[in-house]
Amino acid sequence: MATREELAVIKAARAGESRAQLALGRRYLNGGSGLPRSKGTAFYWLRRAAQQGVDDAWMIIGRNITYEQVKELSPPREAAVWYEKAFEAGVPQAGLIFARLVLDNTSEFDSNTHARAIAALSLLASRDDHEAQWLLAQQMQRHGQPMLPGAAAASPAYEDKLMLEAARAGIEEAQYAVLDKAWQQGDEASFARGAQRVTQRLLARHANAVAQLEKDGQIHGAVQLSDEEATLLLRYGQWRLRGASPDPDELQILFELAAMGGNAQACLELGLLCAKIDRQGERIFMEHGLANFKKALHWLERAGEAGVAQGWHALARIYSRSIYSQRNLQVAQHYLEKAAQAGLVEAQCELAQVCWRHRRDDPLNDVKALYWWQQAAAQGEPTAQAALDAFAAQPDAQGWALQAQALLTDKLRNSSPFLSARIELAATFGLTKPEALLIDIKAADYGHCLVVDICAHHARSKRRLIAVQTEAQRATLNRVSRLFGDVDCGFDGLEGNYRQRQYRLRTTFPDLG
Repeated sequence: MATREELAVIKAARAGESRAQLALGRRYLNGGSGLPRSKGTAFYWLRRAAQQGVDDAWMIIGRNITYEQVKELSPPREAAVWYEKAFEAGVPQAGLIFARLVLDNTSEFDSNTHARAIAALSLLASRDDHEAQWLLAQQMQRHGQPMLPGAAAASPAYEDKLMLEAARAGIEEAQYAVLDKAWQQGDEASFARGAQRVTQRLLARHANAVAQLEKDGQIHGAVQLSDEEATLLLRYGQWRLRGASPDPDELQILFELAAMGGNAQACLELGLLCAKIDRQGERIFMEHGLANFKKALHWLERAGEAGVAQGWHALARIYSRSIYSQRNLQVAQHYLEKAAQAGLVEAQCELAQVCWRHRRDDPLNDVKALYWWQQAAAQGEPTAQAALDAFAAQPDAQGWALQAQALLTDKLRNSSPFLSARIELAATFGLTKPEALLIDIKAADYGHCLVVDICAHHARSKRRLIAVQTEAQRATLNRVSRLFGDVDCGFDGLEGNYRQRQYRLRTTFPDLG
């Protein structure tokens, strides 16, 4: 319960007396004498005193109110003024908070304030303030090289130096950033040296989950990991997996912790490890007991659902092989299609081969095969491009169509629009005369290819596919398709039967070879 003296101070503070507000803020800051300790209430009264120009108020704020507290209690523009003044008055931690207020709310400050915040960080970093070094390195990563005092400060080497010093001082975010940079640059030796120490610390932090894994092979309950922590466990496990004698039990701990922490790639690695196969589908760790396919299927499916196409591909391999007791080729193809749809080149090529081998089982299998070869070729796969070359249009193969196209005039296009369109299609895709005259335009266009099938009306012909590979080909096909949109292309339509179409071609272009 507040004493009579404190009640008098409270009354004066509520009345707007700045010194009473300062005194009340101090009392709430420290607690005791009948008043509870409350930094939120302390800041409220110190803020009111600071707004009235009491210097001691912002000095106390700069020394005692942390960044996490002030960002919830005051607008950044107002608080930044007090922390900058406290820093200039000799409170180092106030400079760090001032910089964070400005740099985390850049849109609310002008360029001059931003420059002063960078200068404060630079000064603190030069005095071996490791938090300042890390924040300054982050700014250099996000926004390029900010304007810093001195030419050396603007170099990438200076950024690395700041990050390394902060990491050595024990700032975890800096340690993860250093390890990430080493991994991205392919410096596995530096990565392994740093990752081993940090990984051991993470495993110790999650000792209960590790104990559960060692006891019954699975974790019960959730594992709280940041993205950086989960990624580190994954990468350290991948590095260990590439080593001379990897331990599958150790790898399972690393991958399962990372997977439980939400890392999709770790779900893939864990699923492959449980199935005892690598990414190429080859068997591994055969001397360490049987595969756990139930667990493997669970984690591979989670990987696929999280956007890792290799998860679907691994499932397709498992279901298609006799190593799995529940071999099912239909399920295997279902997962293979999901992997191909997710953009995995290997799955696209494999699915194209499967569809092509079974093209006689379904009249559209060859169309599907051509589509997946096109998708793989678009990603630069040479074998898919080689397969696709066999379906490329050969306009020069049919000289008659090019000759007739050269003779087309506006008058002919207006008087014989359907014949003109068929000739243009033949010249673009290299169709023979029977193909050009008999093709059903609407039924032949599958978007990625043209299916030329006139066997029902021309016994000597063969069904064939022509890939649509250029914008010009697509534009021609679209234009012709629009023309025939409401037209019956059969013999009961406007163009008549095959003999009538041949006669119209001969009489319109009597000089064709």
